[in-house]
Amino acid sequence: MTRELVYGRRPVREVLRGPREVLELWASERAARSEAWLREVERPRVQTKLERDLSEAAVTRDHQGVVAWCEPYRYADAFELAASPAPLLACLDSVTDPRNLGAVIRSAEGADASGVVLPAHGSAKVTAAVCRASAGAVEHLPVAVVKNLARYLREVKSPSLWAWAATGDAETSMWDADLTGGVALVLGAEGKGLRPLVRRTCDDAVAIPLAGRVESLNVSVAAALLLYEARRQRGG
Repeated sequence: MTRELVYGRRPVREVLRGPREVLELWASERAARSEAWLREVERPRVQTKLERDLSEAAVTRDHQGVVAWCEPYRYADAFELAASPAPLLACLDSVTDPRNLGAVIRSAEGADASGVVLPAHGSAKVTAAVCRASAGAVEHLPVAVVKNLARYLREVKSPSLWAWAATGDAETSMWDADLTGGVALVLGAEGKGLRPLVRRTCDDAVAIPLAGRVESLNVSVAAALLLYEARRQRGG
């Protein structure tokens, strides 16, 4: 069976709580002593390993003493996500940094979003680093991959699902945008922004008002602000 790596206390704890089967679980002596939840795990059996063994397995020292192998991540169907009642989607265009993707997923899960949609090419996918950056939220939030993001948006948008391009030069601020119905928030990579075709496919554009001197926000911060504004407007 193909196995995928997950490391870090929160990511491993959440994968144990999620739908994926965990096949093997390692912990350092320190983690086995200090993390009470590890003593409650019945399957698979926790194997105590040296710190260097964990670092070699995870190819990083950022494992916090816990490493697991589980079945591959199961991507959701992007069209099913769009068909849910009043969906709230975060669609990421050319976001390649796994830390940014993980942070967006963490915010989206916290805001009770319907899911995150990624293009098949030129984008980060769910990896151990993304699981770590999401603090395990990826185990509880649907993430979907589409062949062509512009085409996907063109096919799913409707009067009941509005696609908003997040851009700094938009005339409509997030305070004035109606985010109460079906919404796809489309965000681009920091620096590059949205590709022209993806932006043109969106119904409208929305901006986050900035009072300081910086011209833009990190994509994960922008996604969090927009997602939580949508949740606020929906009575969350």
